[in-house]
Amino acid sequence: MMHLRIRYVNTGTVKESGEKHKGSVEIPNLSEENEVDDTEINVSKKKGEGDVLKELMRTEGTTKVREALRDYLKALKTEFTLGMILPTKAAVGQEWATERKPSGSPVQDSVTPQALDMVGVKIPTVRIHMREVFNSPADEVYSIFTKKELVQKFSKCPAVIEAEKGGKLQMFDGCVSGEYTELVPSQRLVLKWRCRSWPEEHYATVALTFQDLAAQSELELECKGVPVSHEESTRQCWKKQYFEEIHLLLQQSKDSME
Repeated sequence: MMHLRIRYVNTGTVKESGEKHKGSVEIPNLSEENEVDDTEINVSKKKGEGDVLKELMRTEGTTKVREALRDYLKALKTEFTLGMILPTKAAVGQEWATERKPSGSPVQDSVTPQALDMVGVKIPTVRIHMREVFNSPADEVYSIFTKKELVQKFSKCPAVIEAEKGGKLQMFDGCVSGEYTELVPSQRLVLKWRCRSWPEEHYATVALTFQDLAAQSELELECKGVPVSHEESTRQCWKKQYFEEIHLLLQQSKDSME
């Protein structure tokens, strides 16, 4: 739970006095557990004129503050998941391989010691290996990574998607960017990929392999060159921001067709 204290200064006039009035807005119970509309907002000001301003801040000002809080919490959640402020406990020089059942529930975590990779900027890096099974054919899952309108649907943000060799990639309000380096329709994608919080100009190499499994498909992810300090946040980015949101999009598509 967070406690915010914001000072405001009115530089206009009150009753044509031309005076400036100082006050504060306090938000004592800001938390993702509370609805923004239920958030308490306290307005106070120093003694003197300015009751009109105080009342304005309590009514219209409170509405504006809540609108800003919604945007703030949305951005905070996105940055947290993408590792902008997420603390990590990644073990240096280890590779985690997560195997998943068709239902998407993890069944095994294995740890394989591995020498650190050195890619791009000379920093210690690791390799991430993950698998995810989707209840849709491989060509449909592939298209979600290459069609702008589908990327924007699952990411819930404007995106730059130039799905051709050398084409640019930008998602999650610029928190993720990169370039398409290899495209084999419905089978394989290779990307230069980075999070904004990573060292400047450092990119990982992301290989996505798509394989049909009867009515389902398996997506294998290999992400090489992830900074050691960002291993866990990068894993959570792919799990939460990509895989889980793609599952929801595919399910919504199926529901709309029924």
